[in-house]
Amino acid sequence: MNPAIDDASARPRAGDPSPARHRRNGHRHHRPRRPDITEVERQIAGLANRSTQDLRVAWRQLHPGPPLGLSRDLLIRALANQLQEQSYGGVGRALRRRLQSLAGESDKATMTVDPGVVLKPGTTLVRQWRGHTHTVLVHNDGFEHEGQRFRSLTAIAERITEAHWSGPRFFGLTRRARAVAGAKARR
Repeated sequence: MNPAIDDASARPRAGDPSPARHRRNGHRHHRPRRPDITEVERQIAGLANRSTQDLRVAWRQLHPGPPLGLSRDLLIRALANQLQEQSYGGVGRALRRRLQSLAGESDKATMTVDPGVVLKPGTTLVRQWRGHTHTVLVHNDGFEHEGQRFRSLTAIAERITEAHWSGPRFFGLTRRARAVAGAKARR
């Protein structure tokens, strides 16, 4: 029995609206009281101290058996996820339906996947940043900026801005970046 639920102070007092009334009046974010977060954290931290064999036994209690080749790290992560789902709830019905719908479309091959922008070698990207023009040359195996080779546009964007940026977004190659640019142009 959970002492937090059985505690007399957790029971509604006379005249207090019931939790059901809160939900009917539009307070859909009202949820049952969460368990003590330190208990969940303690359980998750304890997973790292368990042997791989113990982790596999714990996995078998939840699933038919660990998939072959599942690393210790992934076993710990999966078990931690399960503990969090038990404590805080899992995926909502709407998201579960959406995921099932997407999986069905994928199985039927009716879903199209947008691979994003594919840059051809030789393409030059130009970006103004704080008064300086930055030019990037696209190669078969990466990108070149100021005579240095980089594996990703994100690495270049981070070097230019000295902060984490999505490289494709920084250089205006994503839908969101184009939408923002279009909105600014219409003003």
